[in-house]
Amino acid sequence: MMSAIVLAHRWLGIAFCLLFAMWFATGIVMHFVPFPSLTEAERFAGLAPLDPTEARIAVADAVAASGIADATRVRLIRRNDGLAYVIAGSTRLRALRASDGSDAAVTLPDVVLAIARDHARHRGLDAARAAFLAKADYDQWTVPNGLDRHRPLFRVALGDAAGTEIYVSSRTGEVVLDTTGRERSWNLVGSVLHWIYPTVLRRNWALWDGVVWTLSLLALIAAVLGAALGIVRIRMKGCRRATPYRGWHALHHILGLATMVFVLTWIFSGWLSMDHGRLFSRGQLTGSEADAANAVPVWAAASSFDRTSLPSSAREAEWFAFAGRLYRRDRLALDSQAVVRPDDASDAGQPGFLSAREVGGLTSRLGADCGVPSVLADDDDYPAHSAIPGAPAYRSYCGDLWFDIDGADGNVLQRLDPSRRAYRWAYGALHTLDFPTLLAHPLLREVLIIALCGLGLVFSVTGIVIGWRRLLLSR
Repeated sequence: MMSAIVLAHRWLGIAFCLLFAMWFATGIVMHFVPFPSLTEAERFAGLAPLDPTEARIAVADAVAASGIADATRVRLIRRNDGLAYVIAGSTRLRALRASDGSDAAVTLPDVVLAIARDHARHRGLDAARAAFLAKADYDQWTVPNGLDRHRPLFRVALGDAAGTEIYVSSRTGEVVLDTTGRERSWNLVGSVLHWIYPTVLRRNWALWDGVVWTLSLLALIAAVLGAALGIVRIRMKGCRRATPYRGWHALHHILGLATMVFVLTWIFSGWLSMDHGRLFSRGQLTGSEADAANAVPVWAAASSFDRTSLPSSAREAEWFAFAGRLYRRDRLALDSQAVVRPDDASDAGQPGFLSAREVGGLTSRLGADCGVPSVLADDDDYPAHSAIPGAPAYRSYCGDLWFDIDGADGNVLQRLDPSRRAYRWAYGALHTLDFPTLLAHPLLREVLIIALCGLGLVFSVTGIVIGWRRLLLSR
């Protein structure tokens, strides 16, 4: 039995020592440079003020013309070529011109270039040397599934000092992603390696999921076997514990024992990052819950607060269904919005946002015996945050089932059943050290992440040396 464990650990260690070293090293990089994305602050900064007088098509007519039968949200935005409605359903997304209801999908490079320049100008970016680069379904930075409804994407290089590249949706003409030269360079030695994210693999989600899950599981088995051997091999010299090995083997044994708890929990939680419903729930709404949360509204009701009442200072307007009613929110600034209700009711407790009473109207449809929603504290053990700074995130407790709702736009932020709450600790806390105490002391957390990953890297290097020597002896 012991010889089988030794052999399994030896050859699994040889197979995965480089992968271990890569994961620890890239984990440090990822802490400082995350995968490129367009933040809400960047997206909003790139929006132009609306001129509602240009919108001649009613919201209900735009929805009907879109052909999206399950449309639940409509946004009005201004592109450089005029106002456009962006109609969203459960799986489809389409843009129509607000002037005549014609299709507003983007097909021409010149239009894409103009959109990118306009976005850059509003953000204060230098786009004097902007140039169209390519149209593609996927590249290294557009593989995340959140961009699926916008494919194919157009890529534009601004030609600025930061090497900024902007991606424009072919479906809506919106800027959906930006990257800089620094982000791309660091992510090639960070997220791309850590997540095993080459485009050719990641574009096939199911294949990527299976490959990375399997590799992570085998790496976990190698670590568990090594931990067991490390404990068994401890020898006593008087009152001191000692290792029977010498040289690199001794260093590997000692470092393995010193980092054992961290390495095991980190590799285990890293494997859980690929769980995707295998052991824990995914935190997604069930079919009936999704039907309640995304019920299709009577769009004709939008006529009572259509685009004619929009303030000229608004950068974006969105009509959305919530708990059986239709609302409109006017985005006035990144952290400022106005919520318009068909009956012109308001809630003084949360001006500009949905009230606890209104949120309760939805959660009562999602679960049974739901309590009155309460605003989540920033330091809650199960955090959820609105994309809008200062907007409340509400939590409603429906027995063992919790729902978190964005007070800015009514979206369900997360669904927490007991399994998902356990996953928050088994994955999030163990892998990113986002324990509440450490989150309250970010510098300490940062030092711990760097130190522990650094120790894990050194430990992995000892495994590489031992593995290389073993391969040389086997030749």
